[in-house]
Amino acid sequence: MIFGKLWRSLKAQLNKVANYFWTMDPIAQMQYEYDMAVEQLKEGRMGLEQYRAMVERVSRQVANDNRRIADLEAKVKAYLQTGDRETASKFALELQKAKSELAENQAQLDLHEKAYGNNVRKIKNASKKLAQVRDKIAKYDAELKMSRAEAEMAKLAQDFDFDVSTDFGQIEQVLQDKIGLNRAKVRVASDLSGEGLAEIEAEEAMEKELANQALRDFEIGAGLVTPETAGVEQADKQLGPAEMTRQTETEG
Repeated sequence: MIFGKLWRSLKAQLNKVANYFWTMDPIAQMQYEYDMAVEQLKEGRMGLEQYRAMVERVSRQVANDNRRIADLEAKVKAYLQTGDRETASKFALELQKAKSELAENQAQLDLHEKAYGNNVRKIKNASKKLAQVRDKIAKYDAELKMSRAEAEMAKLAQDFDFDVSTDFGQIEQVLQDKIGLNRAKVRVASDLSGEGLAEIEAEEAMEKELANQALRDFEIGAGLVTPETAGVEQADKQLGPAEMTRQTETEG
């Protein structure tokens, strides 16, 4: 009794494991069953071919019996025509046995032909059903994959949140901070680009004044102008027309 309980418990556990693998990948299980059925069908076809070979042997035997009967009938008629009834009777007895054998062989041939025809129909029907199973496997496989994809998309749509408090929002904030930092660097570089312009402008003005002074010295040295004239011209250039007019009016 104890062993019986243990055996039932073991079978229950084995059944649980079998059900687990059965439901874990049903498409693979269906494909396995299909492959097993195809192998059985192949074996059945090979057996049917061997059976057909036996039917062909019986058919040849029947054909031989018919030829033998025709030959015996011809001999019986020939000996009767010659008046040799004793020999004719011997062939007549042999003809009777041959007809009996033909009847038995013909009955066997009819039986085997019928059995062969039934087996052919069964195999054809099994092949048709296997083709339907193959189509169903492909259909279920496609539907299962599609349903899994739809489930994943539904889960993704449910879990994907654009709120700032989520991980995506935090990442977005980090990106915005980096962009702001880069823009700040550009702004600082632009602001610092004007540093030292005053000194540069002062140096350029000084170089221009030195160049004008060198030109006046050259003109005086060459006798083109006198120092007094050079001073007046320089004053005129510095004052400008409006200032010259006001100065003349003041002096007048």
